[in-house]
Amino acid sequence: MTDRPRVLYITGWLRSGSTLLGNVLNELPGVLHAGELHYLWQNGVLRAGTNSVCGCGEQVRACSLWSAVLASTGEGDLEAARRVTAAQRRSLRTRHTRARLAEVRSGGPAAAPVTAVLDRMAGLYRELAARGGERLVVDGSKYPAEAAALLGREDLDVQVLHVVRDPRATALSYHKSKQYISPMSPAASTAYWTAFNAASELVGSAAGERYLRVRHEDLVAGPAEVVERVIRFAGLDDATPVDAGGTVHLGPNHTVTGNPDRLTHGAVSIRGDERWRTELPPRHTVTATALALPLLRRYDYPVRVPRRRAPIGKESLRWTSD
Repeated sequence: MTDRPRVLYITGWLRSGSTLLGNVLNELPGVLHAGELHYLWQNGVLRAGTNSVCGCGEQVRACSLWSAVLASTGEGDLEAARRVTAAQRRSLRTRHTRARLAEVRSGGPAAAPVTAVLDRMAGLYRELAARGGERLVVDGSKYPAEAAALLGREDLDVQVLHVVRDPRATALSYHKSKQYISPMSPAASTAYWTAFNAASELVGSAAGERYLRVRHEDLVAGPAEVVERVIRFAGLDDATPVDAGGTVHLGPNHTVTGNPDRLTHGAVSIRGDERWRTELPPRHTVTATALALPLLRRYDYPVRVPRRRAPIGKESLRWTSD
């Protein structure tokens, strides 16, 4: 079992493409994408969340990988899972990011409930490193406070990948439900977008060279190049699994939670999705733009966006993970 597993923790707001990016990395030898590990206890063990299915299609507790991991680490205990989820709510929400960073910067120990959760996470990372993730474990949980706390662990080699997407695109993505993902208003999704990305920026200020930010739009415009950049950031020397045309062949994965498209295997074409420019109602575009204004320019997104006409007799290009 690896003593100090290498972990790539993905942060940022949802619907940014992190699930697909993690599954692309999962195609590299010795890399294991765990999905959103934060939800292992709530969704996988307690089955109290929105989805308890592994990316392989089995229930998490019945999955060949996770059943073995849970048995080996003892994380399948229901009462322990309830304690973990309670501690996560009390100490590892986005609003706790500053407190977790303060602990890391002081060099002192984290709060006792935080340390208890992180000890369990470290145990899981070690177990996953011994079961296919010996070179890298990818955790797409996207909780900035969790990323901040993990930076202080000396028994883990943690790097933070911050993935950003235009808030108008995520507003449209959340406008309709998708399988087990409930809809959300543009105001709510953009408020979360702003909070999660601002907190991720704080994490980046503490992480230094262990932090990288990539934009969804750059990923879909040049998937092979951006994936290669992420691979190098993670300390790997592999060639990108994405071909020059933006297609990648995805095999089975063992993601505990994430975008429903994680259940799709085979050839996946990574393409841009600009439907929000024609399908997001103008009032919703204004709402999302206004709420995200402090960060729009920082991420090089335009404030004023000319509204386009929907194409006639031609389907818009769509990125498969949306």
